[in-house]
Amino acid sequence: MGLVRAFIAIEIPHTIQQSIHRATATLRHELGETVRWVPPHNIHLTLKFLGDVSPAQIEALTRSLRLEADSHPPFDMRIYALGSFPSLRRARILWAGIQASAGLEALNRGVESVCARLGYESESRAFSPHLTIGRIRQEASAADGQKIRRALEATKIDSLGVVRVDSVQLFKSDLKSDGAVYTKLFSASLQTSVVE
Repeated sequence: MGLVRAFIAIEIPHTIQQSIHRATATLRHELGETVRWVPPHNIHLTLKFLGDVSPAQIEALTRSLRLEADSHPPFDMRIYALGSFPSLRRARILWAGIQASAGLEALNRGVESVCARLGYESESRAFSPHLTIGRIRQEASAADGQKIRRALEATKIDSLGVVRVDSVQLFKSDLKSDGAVYTKLFSASLQTSVVE
């Protein structure tokens, strides 16, 4: 196996992926081809994008992430609302929001620390947990931007569900002509000896 394009993420259950898909049906219909929509089965919470990774690095990541994951208890996170990056007026990424818990913040810091020890560059931006649901096409016009802003403002979404986080995953990403294909390379369980 050669280099693989990889990232560390939290898997989102199929039921929540489908809830997001249903809740954004009108938005997808209104915005259509202006947005490259993420297929529901690809929706996940990225903790760290790694880029090209060698087999030796995957082994080191596997060992280190298993140790790190075992030091964090499972936690819940609530999926709610819609938004865009970098702003509503200049939307490039459409997302479903995540109500961050102390557990999620701690896990993210732990993953960043593991990656830094293995030589990966630290993230310069503050952690802003979200689920990417679409990317605005580069050729979108200013009129498209206004349409996107109005559609987002008109789409009111409450809670889309609660995700129980009890593991963290390493995925590889294969870029295909019809979108990315994600394959799970391994899963590291969070602390299993915690009694709640």
